[in-house]
Amino acid sequence: MKGISKWLYTAIVFLIVWVALTGTLRWDELVTGIAVSIILAIFTAHIFTTEGIKNLSPKRVVCGIIYFFPYLIWQMIKANLDVAYRVIHPKRPINPGIVKVKTKMRSNLAKTIVANSITLTPGTFTLDVKGDEMFIHWIDVKTDDVEEASKMIPGVFEKCLMKFMD
Repeated sequence: MKGISKWLYTAIVFLIVWVALTGTLRWDELVTGIAVSIILAIFTAHIFTTEGIKNLSPKRVVCGIIYFFPYLIWQMIKANLDVAYRVIHPKRPINPGIVKVKTKMRSNLAKTIVANSITLTPGTFTLDVKGDEMFIHWIDVKTDDVEEASKMIPGVFEKCLMKFMD
């Protein structure tokens, strides 16, 4: 049953990506997308997910769409404004560097969402994730303390994700 769950989840995700990339719901495109998604899922489901269809629980999907994505967009807007301000006012100090932070997220999916959210936010870039540690390039390092940096970088996303993930 676990194998079917992994396969079905993988096929659904691939089909969603197919529809997003093609930008159409025409029947011929959907049939092709379904076929491609099934073939890809057969070969990649074992490496694509460990939790399978559980990732698509209604709570996760609804909370992600209603709660997390607007929050992520807000964080991206704030970070874009900050980086734009640094470009316009070059005398504004920057202190680039790589910091180590700890994540509270346990599942690989949750860690991936946090790492990608950090990377999508201008001024930060996730370089590596090892266990519960993340290495982040930060445009303006405010602290080298792991605990303090953990609150400032992944903490803002984890606080939001903890409500429905992990």
